[in-house]
Amino acid sequence: MSLTYEEIKKQYAALQLTYDYMLEHRDAITAFIRAQGKRSVTFIGCGSSYTLSLSAAFSFRLRTEFPASALAGGDLLLNADAYEPLLRDTLLIAPSRSGSTSEIVEAVRLLKARGDEASVPVLALSCVADSALSEIADFTLTLPWAFDHSVCQTRTVTNLFTAGLLLAAFLGDDEAVIEDIGLAIAQGEAFMSRVESAIRAVSDYNWTNAVILADGELNGLAAEGAIALTEIAKVQAHAYHLLDVRHGPMVTIGPDTLVISHLTHSGAEHQRKLMQDIRSRGAKVIAFGNASMPIGQPDVDLAVSTESPLALPAQGIPFIFIPQIVALCSAERQGFNPDQPDGLTAWVKL
Repeated sequence: MSLTYEEIKKQYAALQLTYDYMLEHRDAITAFIRAQGKRSVTFIGCGSSYTLSLSAAFSFRLRTEFPASALAGGDLLLNADAYEPLLRDTLLIAPSRSGSTSEIVEAVRLLKARGDEASVPVLALSCVADSALSEIADFTLTLPWAFDHSVCQTRTVTNLFTAGLLLAAFLGDDEAVIEDIGLAIAQGEAFMSRVESAIRAVSDYNWTNAVILADGELNGLAAEGAIALTEIAKVQAHAYHLLDVRHGPMVTIGPDTLVISHLTHSGAEHQRKLMQDIRSRGAKVIAFGNASMPIGQPDVDLAVSTESPLALPAQGIPFIFIPQIVALCSAERQGFNPDQPDGLTAWVKL
């Protein structure tokens, strides 16, 4: 058993700890954020943590009164002066596995060095205690049980996605989403046991191109799924908004393509026709949706559903398992070591 597979399979045990920890600190979190008196929130991250920042920023825009955006850590480091209007009167939230990635740490230090009036308060989400990032942050949430020891992140990203979603739900007093996050976690072991073999079976062919489709709060998470496929399976993988795949990327979809789609109740006929068009080009389709959704053949090759109906953002927790397992299966089929892909390190130090 690879370390990557072990961490994928243990992610729900870690998620329960994250859920309990975040609920325990809910009052302190909301008090800190509101005490800053800022008009906006800016998420920063690198690689996987940047894609999770995209999803978290979307959740903040939907569920709180805070305008929110996401910046890549290296982009912020190189262009901090140009982004001064965006950073003015903002709270910075930085999710990170290690808390040691150079672009994030140096960007935060740069912003902190600008003086009291221009300094940006920072909330850090790190999976390492006493990290370089946590030492310079104003408020730190530490999730050591979510730390991935393999190079590519799986358990860590699911936990950081959940933590970011909970931050938005706390600030927006969205009790329904908070409850459904807990439900998704409680059902996680049963979900993995039910769907893993079918996912392995349908993806067991020599595909070389992967496309992940999702909208809204899950689009950033889809981009993380594409990163996992690229890093672990060494394939070309890209994420798009659902219907946006028709605008150019459709030309890349063919018999060598595996498509993973998150479908919703809205616009069901448009989604059904899109799945049919994708399959007509020879691609295989794994479609994921809520338990109450009618998804199935002949429109897709495999329909995967939640254990019970969940609020849309909470569906992201089981959804990300699909590209994780697909990536792992591809690496196994090709004889790659999923724990240590060539040319990658666990985190980047400039």
